[in-house]
Amino acid sequence: MIWGEHVVVLVEERSELSRLRPVPLHLVIPAFNEQENVAQLFADLERRPELAARASSIVIVDDGSSDLTPLLVSAYDGPLPIELLRFDQNQGPGAAFRAGFERVLEAAPDDAYIVTLEADGTGDLEALPRMLAAAAGGADVVLADWKMQNVSAHRRLCSSAAGFVVRHALGIDAKTVSSFFRVYRASTLRAAFHRYGDNLIRESGFACKAEILAKLASMGARIVEEPVALDWSRRNGDSKMPVMKTMLAYWRMLFRAHSSAEAAEPVRT
Repeated sequence: MIWGEHVVVLVEERSELSRLRPVPLHLVIPAFNEQENVAQLFADLERRPELAARASSIVIVDDGSSDLTPLLVSAYDGPLPIELLRFDQNQGPGAAFRAGFERVLEAAPDDAYIVTLEADGTGDLEALPRMLAAAAGGADVVLADWKMQNVSAHRRLCSSAAGFVVRHALGIDAKTVSSFFRVYRASTLRAAFHRYGDNLIRESGFACKAEILAKLASMGARIVEEPVALDWSRRNGDSKMPVMKTMLAYWRMLFRAHSSAEAAEPVRT
């Protein structure tokens, strides 16, 4: 009974400390040929001093850009804790997220939040406090549920296809699963890497976001969504998402999940 009382006291003290000490943030931002959007990205982040104050690191993973993106990132001399990871060749968002996650998890405590977002400035950072509040409320993963504005038909189609795969393969009621804009608990990602290793992210393309979600869900992660405006008119340049290749990857994931489910069924005699 005394041991139990000590546990209650420790839990209360830890809860009080979490209210007094802001949970640290680590950001992971893949970028590929985003020279026209990097300045806007930095400006959006700098306009939120509370974000700059809490961010322990902002890791921008340059995915083999052929433009000035890596030079612009490395030349940044503002107040943000910007760090550049660079691939010599384009490897896709899957590899970029894997490298970024591994980098921030080297230093992030388990209670930290890892925020991922697009480098093109299309996500509304005004929604981040609500997403962090949802994580503080117990969510392991918080998704941006896109409320699309000025978004092309093929982009909407890809988003719908990704949602279809996740809902039908996993039974998860998530509407927007392809967005980069998310908040993860560091402990959740760390546990996922421990379980899956290099297989946590097998998809090299944009379907990697649905794949990560699927595997976290299989581990029992609590996943919630917060509405976020997606205004495509804010970005400069064309989308980097190859539509047909991405949709084929979603169907490949659905087939793989279906095959795994069949293999797991007991043989009846």
